[in-house]
Amino acid sequence: MLELKQHLMASKQRTIAKPISLKGLGLHTGKKVELTFQPASENHGIIFQRTDLPEKIRIEAHVNNVIDTSRSTVLGKNNIRVGTVEHVLSAISGLGIDNVLIEISGEEIPILDGSSKIFVNVLLEAGLVDQDADKNIFTLTENISYYDEKKGIKYKNT
Repeated sequence: MLELKQHLMASKQRTIAKPISLKGLGLHTGKKVELTFQPASENHGIIFQRTDLPEKIRIEAHVNNVIDTSRSTVLGKNNIRVGTVEHVLSAISGLGIDNVLIEISGEEIPILDGSSKIFVNVLLEAGLVDQDADKNIFTLTENISYYDEKKGIKYKNT
């Protein structure tokens, strides 16, 4: 566990050492899907690519690509969707991975055991590799507040 902690404190961007795959069923679709993590170059980011479609649309894991959050988080671009991305993105973030291509043979990430654990184990099995580029770190310099009158939600970061 000590080695993992030291990895997470790195200030350099990180990818995985080698491709690695897993298979499972989508929670909402019930369809079999294969997911392959591919190492990616510096500043590539976290990108999903559907391999089951003729056109290989790439969908960046970015808030601007969130198209639905009603039953799970769904990313989309050009009418192409990738759903239930929460657990895989949690594993990637928790391991400090900045650059990875996630090839997926369907429209939904497999649910596996319902947590991020299997994704974490698979990514650790692939190996983590620090890259030469520095991480892009976002730092808040001002307090943020948010209020939604309709829902009565108030948030203030102090």
